[in-house]
Amino acid sequence: MTRLLLVRHGESIWNADGRWQGQADPPLSERGRRQAATAAGAIGTVDAIITSDLERAADTGAIIARIIGIEPVVVEPRLRERDAGSLSGLTRPEIHVEFPGLLPDDPNGYVAGADGLPAWPADWESDTHLWERVEVALVAIARLVTDGDIVVVTHGGVMYAIERRLGAPDRGRLSNLGAVWLEVDGDRMAIGPRVDLIDPADATAIEADRI
Repeated sequence: MTRLLLVRHGESIWNADGRWQGQADPPLSERGRRQAATAAGAIGTVDAIITSDLERAADTGAIIARIIGIEPVVVEPRLRERDAGSLSGLTRPEIHVEFPGLLPDDPNGYVAGADGLPAWPADWESDTHLWERVEVALVAIARLVTDGDIVVVTHGGVMYAIERRLGAPDRGRLSNLGAVWLEVDGDRMAIGPRVDLIDPADATAIEADRI
């Protein structure tokens, strides 16, 4: 059995601005780099580090790897964040203006879709599509180390979708460098507990990334 520690990347400059990122590629902020370095001290011994190909995740993984002495870091593009489509780059107030009624916290009212969920724009990547690529990536990663621990640096939207798919209750927001354990045994997966890799007081919780 392989244990994957799914880790949300450090704070990016768009996290700091409260902008929805999706597959846009803003870099880590200086705070995000410090968060990654601090998190490395909480991780301990692992067998490999895999990251999304987006800069904020890849650089988080590289910082952790350098400190704990793991190389090389493997990049897996299928771990990249959900495509947020036309919402990418917008803050929540800007979304309320440009897409009125889309989000539950819209001060002017919320208009849910037929399934009771937000009526996402047509260019929004669905949970179904996201899971199709992420599942393949997770199974492939587990085959690299069939009995051991792997750090997987990815994104909040990906981690929420994995938790939903595997039946976890809504656990609220993930801060930057928040993590969750995932056990993979062949094609079977089981979600485990969340853990904090840095002091929550030093973390960055961005509601915009809860997608």
